[in-house]
Parts: sequence; structure tokens; C-alpha cells
Amino acid sequence: MDTADGLTFREATDADVDALVALIESAYRGDSSRVGWTTEADILEGQRTDPEGVLAVIKSPDSRLLTVERDGTVVACCQLEHRGDHAYFGMFAVSPPLQGAGLGKVIIAEAERTVRETWGAQEMHMTVISVRGDLIAWYERRGYRRTGRMTPFPYGDERFGVPQRDDLQFELLVKELGRPGQNPRTVTP
Repeated sequence: MDTADGLTFREATDADVDALVALIESAYRGDSSRVGWTTEADILEGQRTDPEGVLAVIKSPDSRLLTVERDGTVVACCQLEHRGDHAYFGMFAVSPPLQGAGLGKVIIAEAERTVRETWGAQEMHMTVISVRGDLIAWYERRGYRRTGRMTPFPYGDERFGVPQRDDLQFELLVKELGRPGQNPRTVTP
């Protein structure tokens, strides 16, 4: 799907794996991530993902990795996973030099529309590291609510990074999407 701001949305293919891993790593880890505001470099070192993890999302029958291009270059992505009456949103990355310009809002809106229309999902779920107050606040401004439901960070599994603090955990955030064709702003809690 092409948009007015020159973005193209499509499902990732095997050929996208290397570009997507590079994008995700640049958005969250190392010095390159400090250009944007989504960096986790102060709380986690090591990798954010790897080619096997990205390929697993692409190959899963219940997932899709929504890839966003501008002028033929991958600039963002997000994982969408069908989980019954809701969808899971993850692996969200925007190229650090493009962060802060409204691109994330466009992508999350397209992700919400996609899961509502494709799977009939009535809610979007995601998990965010609970100490990421700025990121949680950004999602709250997009209509997500904190649930207080926490899951432990996988300490000792370096596939998820090397923690620099001992208080990391994931908090579940949820947004009601409504039914397909329904404006989610009219949904009452």
C-alpha cells in the first residue's frame, strides 16, 4: 500500500532479513540508536534481534512483518501477530534519523487498521520494558493503556540483549480497536 507521504507498506520476505535486522539494531542498540529517541543503549547492550528471529516472524503463519519503505529503502517495520480476538504488536523500529517526525504515528495507525481488517482483532497488545517511561507515554498518547501486568525480562538469554540493570521487566499495554469498519475513537471502555 502506498501513502500520500511516499511510504509503501508491504509484508517482509526472506530477502528483507538482513535489512530488517540492521534497521532494528540501529533503532535500539549501540551509538547509532542514540540519534533517535527509542534507544535502549543505556539499559541493554548486545543484540536486539538476529536473522533467525526475524525470519521466524516472516515464516510464522500467524504473523506478518510489516515493512515500510520510502524511495525503495526500508525505513521502518513492525511485527503483527494474530492471537485470537486480539493482535500482538512488536519488533517496531523506525530508522533513527527519521524518528520524531510523525512516521511512527502513521505506521502504528496502519498496523491497527491492518489487524482490525485482516483478522478482526478488537484489541492490540504489546509489551514494553517498564522502565521506558518516555516510550510508554508515547504509546499512551496513541490510546494504549498500561495494565500493570508484568512479565520477567529473560535475564541470561543474550538473544534479547545484555541487561545493564537488574530491574527490567515487560509491561503489557492494550488498546481497544473496535470492530472492522468501526472508528476506534467511538469505542467505549
